Amino acid sequence: MLWQEDKKAEPYSVPDSIADLSFKLISKEVPLDHAQQLSDELLKILPWIADEPQAGIHMIHGASTGNGWNRPEEGENASLYLSKRSRMLIRMPKTRYESMNELIGKTIQLGGHEVTFGDYQVKPFTPLGTLFCRYAIVGNNETEDEFVGRVSADMKAMGIDLTKALCGMGHNFNLAGGLTKTMSIMVADLDPEDAVKLQQIGIGEGRKAGFGLFVAHKGIKAVGDMSEMQHFDGT
Repeated sequence: MLWQEDKKAEPYSVPDSIADLSFKLISKEVPLDHAQQLSDELLKILPWIADEPQAGIHMIHGASTGNGWNRPEEGENASLYLSKRSRMLIRMPKTRYESMNELIGKTIQLGGHEVTFGDYQVKPFTPLGTLFCRYAIVGNNETEDEFVGRVSADMKAMGIDLTKALCGMGHNFNLAGGLTKTMSIMVADLDPEDAVKLQQIGIGEGRKAGFGLFVAHKGIKAVGDMSEMQHFDGT
């Protein structure tokens, strides 16, 4: 007689080689369109970030409401109002954590508003299968289907099969190269290893200004469950 039990899969352990550093912010207000300014100011303090391929500078987001963060309407002088609990993320390999201490206590100017960086906490990547990219750069005439096809091809090159994706609202940003269009995208049903890999690599261009970076998305059971998506607007 032979009786072998199925081996239980070992719990996936998220590697700590790269993670998001969550910095405390001291500021009351920043411009809504601050991606280029924030990137430029941080590179003045930490110029080596420009040559660190795994580094990514997330944009600053406002205080959350009961349904999550709501992006204000775009406009020339639109602002984000911050709370005492506001933080921002900088994606960084572990080998650079010590170098990031130089940012603590530094103050930058964004649209005439002071932003001071406090201490940071290490925020590991999520192994959960639903991820969200707020801002991915798209071509001026690129359709949603073309964008999803390009994301799928980029992920395929990473060894990841995209099976579920949902695009959200687009936004415009004034970058060094001119007006830049973006689209948000949520992907689901990823294996833990693939979810971490996508967070490590991202998609498209502009990660030093907050584009193409994936984060965990809360509250969505699956992209195919429309009852869970009625409030999804890409913000």
